[in-house]
Amino acid sequence: MFQIYCPYCEELREEEEFHPKGEAHIARPLDPEACSDEEWGDYLFFRDNPRGVHHELWVHAVGCRKFFNITRHTVSYEILETYRMGEQPTITAESVSGDLAGRESAATARQEGVRA
Repeated sequence: MFQIYCPYCEELREEEEFHPKGEAHIARPLDPEACSDEEWGDYLFFRDNPRGVHHELWVHAVGCRKFFNITRHTVSYEILETYRMGEQPTITAESVSGDLAGRESAATARQEGVRA
């Protein structure tokens, strides 16, 4: 079991108090009446399912009952950040891959230094 930080309650709580609600930051079509059936179906049913950093919508069902967003790594299940609705994430897949590339190059340099 792990704990999740609620940005509204401002405390760590048990994961059992929360429920995931899907992908975060999905833009609703500006004019739903003008959408084709295919466009509307894509909006309703198709979601990204990346391997790595992903932004998700969650609700604190047993606590404050408010919706908020979580940036989570889908491979390790690590929660990288939580933030309120209307805010933007500070951690993205691009920022994490840049950090990873930097760590890999530092590790390579250390290995080459050991070989020399």
